[in-house]
Amino acid sequence: MILKKISFQFSVLGFQFSVSRLEFRVLGFAFSVLGFGFRVSGFKLQTSNRKPQTPNHKPKTLNLILLTTLLLALSGCYSFRGTTLSPDIKSVTITNFTMGTAGGPANMALQFNEKMKEYYQRNTSLALLPLNGDLQLEGSITAYEVTPAAPTANDQAALNRLSITIQVKFTNNKDEEKNFDQSFSFFKDFPQSQTLSQVESRLVPQILDQIVQDIFNKSAGDW
Repeated sequence: MILKKISFQFSVLGFQFSVSRLEFRVLGFAFSVLGFGFRVSGFKLQTSNRKPQTPNHKPKTLNLILLTTLLLALSGCYSFRGTTLSPDIKSVTITNFTMGTAGGPANMALQFNEKMKEYYQRNTSLALLPLNGDLQLEGSITAYEVTPAAPTANDQAALNRLSITIQVKFTNNKDEEKNFDQSFSFFKDFPQSQTLSQVESRLVPQILDQIVQDIFNKSAGDW
């Protein structure tokens, strides 16, 4: 009887394959037995004429230990879409902002208040309370104005600029060092060939969205 073993290994897209062939001859007749196997992420599945190997669980145990350590390290805070809040912050109160300037859509303050509340609810797990929240925001819309936009080298036509400014008082009842009282402004340009009434319904929500995001980043993201 003559025995001969041929084997080789190869990998494709991170999968490791092995193929082996055992050849032998008995009384002039040739026989061969094929075996193959592949490996994915540390687990080995195989079909062959040999006894399967017992998987090694040490890497999985080590990964579990590392994951547990990481979770314990992060237990002192929780995050939502880039925002990190102290675990003792449980609620927020957003007092309705008022109109402190002439001009602008009649429902602009209402739009802003709804956008503020919706943004905090969507991006944190804080309870929205009518009074005495751990975080409190209040203020007013202090400026709504249209001015000529300063020309630039790329301007093809004259532009006007719609600007909105909102004064915000933020109180953190858990950490007074985080308190602030400041204004937030944003603007959008539009062609002078268009009137404010033609673009107001489109530009005002865009400006308010950006101001809401800036206020949120300062109050809930500045940690």
